[in-house]
Amino acid sequence: MENSAGIQASLSGRYATALFELARDSKALSQVEASLATVAKALAESTDFKALTASPLVSRSDATKAVAAVAKSLKLDATTANFLGVLAENRRLGKLPAIIRSFRQLAAAHRGETTAEVISAHPLSADQVDALKQQLRTRVGREVTVDLSVDPSLLGGLVVKIGSQMIDSSIKTRLNSLAHAMKG
Repeated sequence: MENSAGIQASLSGRYATALFELARDSKALSQVEASLATVAKALAESTDFKALTASPLVSRSDATKAVAAVAKSLKLDATTANFLGVLAENRRLGKLPAIIRSFRQLAAAHRGETTAEVISAHPLSADQVDALKQQLRTRVGREVTVDLSVDPSLLGGLVVKIGSQMIDSSIKTRLNSLAHAMKG
């Protein structure tokens, strides 16, 4: 795997690697990946769940119980549910978004894909995502999965990161470059 050494250098990367290896060895990679996508969606949509993962005031036992209830209501697979319990017990729920990102990178590398982190000013439509994937596939020469996020401060355009490459076509960057050029 191309990024495994870099991923393992971080705490969240070590957790993601452990989960990835467990899922791969138990032939549950696709189920765990789907469950993590559900967790990521829940984190984005539920302020209560996000607060639970980020709050240092929630005790370990309360966090463990709450995460078990969330896992049951989201119908997560057993491996992911147990993993969330471990994170709660170790007070690492705050690292969940980074763990999910690292897990996606490991899973994509395992499938021979490259992951591109795409930040847009507005949510992209399915057609736009498909067109972007096609452009990136042509540029990189292999399958590309995209990890989408939205940052309204970009004003327009995209910022695409693939490995160490970054393509910044945002209006914010163009305006900053123009302002810098006008200063002389």
